[in-house]
Order: sequence, then C-alpha cells, then structure tokens
Amino acid sequence: MTQPARNLEALMAEMTLEEKAGLCSGLDFWHLKGVERLGIPSIMLTDGPHGLRKQREGSDHLGLFDSVPATCFPSAAGLACSWDRELIEQVGVALGEECQAEDVAILLGPGTNIKRSPLCGRNFEYFSEDPYLSSELAASHIQGVQSQGVGTSLKHFAANNQEHRRMTTDVIVDERTLREIYLASFEGAVKKAQPWTVMSSYNQVNGAFASENKRLLTDILKDEWGHEGFVVSDWGAVNERDRALAAGLELEMPASNGRGEQKVLDAISSGQLTEAELDQAVLRLLRVIFQAVDAKQEGFTYDADQHHLLARKVAAESMVLLKNDGDLLPIEAAAKVAVIGAFAKQPRYQGGGSSHINPSRLDEPLQEMRKLADQPSSVVYAQGYDLATDETSEELLSEAITAAKAAEVIVIYAGLPDRYESEGYDRTHLDLPANQNRLIHEIAAVHNQVIVILMNGSVINFPWLDQVSAVLECYLGGQAVGGAAADLVYGVRNPSGKLAETFPLQLSDNPSYLNFPGEGDRVEYREGLFVGYRYYDTKNMRTQFPFGYGLSYTTFAYSKLKLDKAHLRDDETLTVTLKVKNTGSRPGKEIVQLYVRDNTKQVIRPDKELKGFAKVALEPGEEKTVTLTLDKRAFAYYNVQLKDWHVHTGTYTILAGPSSQQLVLQADCTVESTVRIPATYSLNTTVGDLLGNEDAPERLRHLIKQGLEGSMFAGGAEQEQNEMLQAMVKFLPLRALLSFTGDSISEQAIIDALDEANG
Repeated sequence: MTQPARNLEALMAEMTLEEKAGLCSGLDFWHLKGVERLGIPSIMLTDGPHGLRKQREGSDHLGLFDSVPATCFPSAAGLACSWDRELIEQVGVALGEECQAEDVAILLGPGTNIKRSPLCGRNFEYFSEDPYLSSELAASHIQGVQSQGVGTSLKHFAANNQEHRRMTTDVIVDERTLREIYLASFEGAVKKAQPWTVMSSYNQVNGAFASENKRLLTDILKDEWGHEGFVVSDWGAVNERDRALAAGLELEMPASNGRGEQKVLDAISSGQLTEAELDQAVLRLLRVIFQAVDAKQEGFTYDADQHHLLARKVAAESMVLLKNDGDLLPIEAAAKVAVIGAFAKQPRYQGGGSSHINPSRLDEPLQEMRKLADQPSSVVYAQGYDLATDETSEELLSEAITAAKAAEVIVIYAGLPDRYESEGYDRTHLDLPANQNRLIHEIAAVHNQVIVILMNGSVINFPWLDQVSAVLECYLGGQAVGGAAADLVYGVRNPSGKLAETFPLQLSDNPSYLNFPGEGDRVEYREGLFVGYRYYDTKNMRTQFPFGYGLSYTTFAYSKLKLDKAHLRDDETLTVTLKVKNTGSRPGKEIVQLYVRDNTKQVIRPDKELKGFAKVALEPGEEKTVTLTLDKRAFAYYNVQLKDWHVHTGTYTILAGPSSQQLVLQADCTVESTVRIPATYSLNTTVGDLLGNEDAPERLRHLIKQGLEGSMFAGGAEQEQNEMLQAMVKFLPLRALLSFTGDSISEQAIIDALDEANG
C-alpha cells in the first residue's frame, strides 16, 4: 500500500483520546468520521461489488433505495464463469472510474465467500465453490478498482456461507477445512492484491464473533498474511466494540450514535484496552483515509456508453452454454422465432439486497433479438407466465402455445424471480416457479426446436432438460444481459463461459445437505474439505453439470502435456505446458483447467483440486501453447500440527482438460518435501508406523525388529496365516508387542529408547 506523503504519527499525536475513539466508528450510514480541525476528512464508502450503489443525499437511512444511476455489471456468480482475470480487472477499472466520478473512496466488495450450499440466498454475489478460482478472480477485481485510486473491501471475512440467522450463527469448522477452503478464498486475494479494507462477517467462527475474533483479524489476516489496510465491520455486525477493537477491527459501521466510541473510552479507562492499541487502529485508518485523499481526481468523468458496451461484452463472456443438441444455436437471422416468457421484457439482471444497482440503462432481451433479426416482425412475443405468482395462467399458456406452433424456433426466457433469492434469507429448494416449469414442458410437447435462456443467481433443477434442445445459462447478467444473450443466440459472439459451481442432479446430493442451515445458532461443517466438486468427483457421482463445464459453437483438442521436470523439491516451481487447438469452424475461447491429484495417500484429500487455469482465444484451425506454473501450494495441504502448509514426499498427478469431469491429459511428477514433520513416539505407537518411517531412530527400530524375531509373528507360518499375522503386527502398539516377545526385549529397554527418540 502506498504511504501518504505526510507524518501520520505526528498528526495522530495532536488528536484527543475522544477523537481517536470517534474515528473508529462511522459518522453516519456511509461516511467515516473526520477531524475538521486537523484536516482529517470524512470519506465515503458504499456498496458494490458489481456496480456502484451510492445513495442520494437525504435518502432512506437503511441505504437500500434511491441510488444514483451506475453501470450494473454481471454479479459475481456470472463474472466467475468467464474465468477471465483480465476481463474482471477491466470491470474493476470501470467501477473505480465511476467511484471517482461520484466521490466514493471505498467500494464494498468483492464477495469471495465459498458456495457451500446452493441454497445460500446470497450465492449470486459470490464467485465459486472453489477457493483458488475465487481468490484469483477477487484479486483481479481488487486490482482493477484500486488502480483508479479507489479502495475495495474484501468480504465477508470469514465462513459466511448462509443467510439464515447470519448475525448470530456460530460456524463450527475444523482447522484444515477452515484453512484449505474458507480462508483460502481470501488469502490469495489479500496477498496478491492488498485490498484497502477487509470486511468482517456477521457470524461467529468456532465460538467467537468474526468482528472480535483476534485469531482471524490479527493473527491470520494482519500478522500471517500481511494485510496493510483496516478491517471494517459488516453493517451492524459488531458485538462488543471494545473487544472488537482489541481483536483487530478498526472501523465500526454504521454510526452507533456514540455507543461504540464510549465503550472504547471506558475500556481504556478501566485498563481493558491501552491507548497504544487504539493508536494502532487509528494509524491504519489514517493511512487509508489519506491514500483516498491523495488519489482523488477532481472533476473526473467517465464514458457511460463505453461502460455499457463493456457490460455487454462481459455478460456474453460469462454466459454458459449448457446444452446444444443438433447445433440448434446459433439461429439464423432469417428464422421465424417465438420469444416466450416475461423475462424477455422484464429481465432478471441482478440480485436483491444491499448490492441492488440503479442501472444507467437496461437492455430488453426481446428488443435486442429483434435488432439482430433480418426482419423484426419475424420475432413474435408471448408472455407465457406471470412473474408475481407461481400459479399458471391458462390464458397466458394458451397464447404461448399458439405462438410456438407458428414459429420455426422457440426461445423461452425463464429463471428465478427476485422473490426467490436475496440477501437476508436462504432458498428452500432448487426449483423454478411451477408456472415456468409447466410452460417449458407444454411448449416442448408441441415443438422440437426449443431453446431455454436462464436468468438466475444460483443453481436450479432441470426437470425438462431432456425435452429441450438448447440451454443458455445467463446467471444475473447485469444491465446488458439482453443484448449479450441476443449476441449469443444469433452467433454474433461464441459462448465461452464455464461453470464456477457444480449443478447437482438433486439438492440432496449436495455434501452440506444434512447440515444446512444447522440447528438454532450452531451450524457444523461436517462435510469438511469435501465442498462442491471435491465431493462429487471424489465419490464419482453423476451431476447435472460438473464444475468447469461449458460448451462452445466450436470444438477444441488438447495435446502434448509436458512438465519441465519429473522431480522437484517443494520449494521449487513446476512449469506445465500443453497445446490447445480450435478444431471447429468458428473463432472461440477455451478455458484450460489444471488439477492436481495427491497419490501419496498420507492424509485425507479430495480426488483432485483446481490449481491453475487460463482462457485462450483461438481462430479456426489455430493452435496455441498454454503455460501454467505450479508452486508449493499446488501440492500442499494445511498441516495442523505444523500450523503451516505441507507437502508429503511422493507422486502427484497433473491433470488438464475442459472440466473437472473431463480431464483428457495427465502426467506424473515426484515432489520432495523439504520439511520433516517432527514425530513423537510412545508405547501406543504402532509397529508399522515405526518400521515404515525411515526417519525413526535406529535404536528403536532395531529393538522392534529384535522383538519381532523372538515373537509368534516370526516366519514359518503358512502363506495365508503369514499374511494375517503381518496385517495384525502392522497396527500393533508397542505396549501390546511386549506381550508376544517373551524375553527378547524388555519394557524398560523400549521406554529408554522412546525417551531417547523424543529428546
């Protein structure tokens, strides 16, 4: 983080204790306090992350309505399907420009929480079920926004994976799972992009509110990861202000009408807090405040038309072609088309809650399709269903069937209404409204050229999938979703998005199903590491659509996977290259995915994990070499004993392909660990663990072998019996071995050897 060119320590020395405490709580709903007499300004932070939501002066105190017009880009669930770091950084740049124009210092986002369950009501605002993909895309978003001198607030830290009772829920999660899944999605973004702020979540984590969880906010975020900015609470998330400050939460939002700062002052007066602790928080706040001041560009303007065009490009790059039987898509411009569904005129383009944007304009899908057709009159419309209800209108259904029978191609716009998913509550099922499902069934019964275009923030069921020819997943595609969808339908662009989450066959297949949303205020993450594809692929389960899946109007071939070395130490990097060729007739983009499988079997791990990806643009017949680099973290798991990431010596498989369940290339390498895990030996250590460990003390190994030679486990038995005895002795603790060794070794000799081994 660039340091402001001023003496902040000297400035802080001029502040009164009351001013310092006051700086640590908000002025109002959206502003930090300033200290006018010292030239410390009040800066504004406001909602994102996929568009600026700045409230007009004097608008509602909750800050949910009447925001200034801004470009509404696709929400994170859609953006993630682009798998495009550069494109997401461009979105960040545009967001930063709009913040500069509106005098906003910090944009609240991105959200990088893991999609533990498809029921989470806020999944539309999060990137993925995979922490590596989430952190990489979040870093790009942050870098784009902050390149414009505007801060970001990476949220919601941490383990905020449901809306149900979100302000009181206690997440119980083991250390490995917390580190490898739920913290990893933040870690990479913090280290790579240094967001100006990190937002603590509402929930508790293992018994402590995130807002006053010293281990999360100070030990891990600040000390271990090196975060240089400040921590801000989610709005209303502070439990006890003095304890939160001591834990590492610098800013309480929104204003608490003096209660928060008074608790800080009282804690200092009683000795529960020191002024030095308060000074640390104030210094972090001042650094960011003046960083925003120094980066402010007066009179800044941006090109709203260009931002809309970017929103259209991004939406098209993010949409996922899920099905395209008979290459029905793209359709001919001369085709006679029936467009059916209320979303064709009233598109669902963003989620509900604090990220709701007032778009600068909004593309209507029906109009955009008519613009691309040879004759606008060849594209007819029928509403099909009522968005306000789940009940079927027989009149609307009949009109839709009549329109369908007269058309060559049917395009049905369907999805989840606003009332189905939002911040504040979770979903209870994965179904589309009943009237939409019935509409699709009925239309498919009278026509065999049916395309379904989906507008939804998260996973759904597909009871009609076998009846339709094509499905295009738009997610919540922002204000240009209508134009982007039309571009793909008519082939102006080629779909290149791939799913950043798994679509299961049914809700009960999801690994969190039995433990979501928990009991009362306690939710246990009993599925552990096995979230999303890590679960489905390890169990070889069929899914509706796997993680990383997406079709194109062209085809791609993978070949020549090569590793730059067959053996490496864990402090070295591995360079992986492969070739990808466009074997079809259209220009297209392929998302190459690289996974790593641990063959050492030393600890429980998923079958494979995503560790690299790249999006490649290819002309017809063109072939390119893709190069990806893997470091220690690509092979490591979090070792709780070491309190660090660790690689077991052994063989690892590198797999590459177009989705987690279609990995067409692979190669093995051997990784050597440079760290030895210290062993502790006791009478309950097993024979197999000792003899199988080459680093075990030789004296102890010699005694064990001596004892075995004088025991009933010595050779001479029949083959079948010998195998049984070998299996028994492998897991025999030393204390039990002594019962079978006669006089060949003594208990005291073993104890002496154990004492020597343990130092």
